[in-house]
Amino acid sequence: MVRLFAAVLLASALFVGSAFGQQIEEGDPSKKAAIRDVIEAQISAFQRDDGNGAFSYATDSIRALFGTPERFMRMVQSSYSQIYRPRSFEFRRLLIVRGEPIQEVFFVGLDLTTMLALYRMEEQPDGTWRINGVLVAEPGEQAT
Repeated sequence: MVRLFAAVLLASALFVGSAFGQQIEEGDPSKKAAIRDVIEAQISAFQRDDGNGAFSYATDSIRALFGTPERFMRMVQSSYSQIYRPRSFEFRRLLIVRGEPIQEVFFVGLDLTTMLALYRMEEQPDGTWRINGVLVAEPGEQAT
């Protein structure tokens, strides 16, 4: 239910943004590599069951929301199995929605269900990137 609500909110933001002109645009190619590196590093940490490592790629507000790496990992394991243990994943577009970078990543889970995850990214004062939440844009379907 939370995923559906989040997807509806993002879809609404995308629709409203496109209706008001240039609020959605393709992301800066120079930022793509840095953003992808952070997402790949977090996925790698999930695959190693490295809760501290995975948690370190989240923004301060996400870390405050979950409190501990253990709680964060439990949430990912139970709600985002395709991200926690992907069979494969593919980076798609980097969009800018009202100034916020959103990286699309398509996942296929071990059970062959799919997910389009929208990573909300936040640039830190030191120029590094962190993940400020993940929204699911498409419900899981069986891959063939």
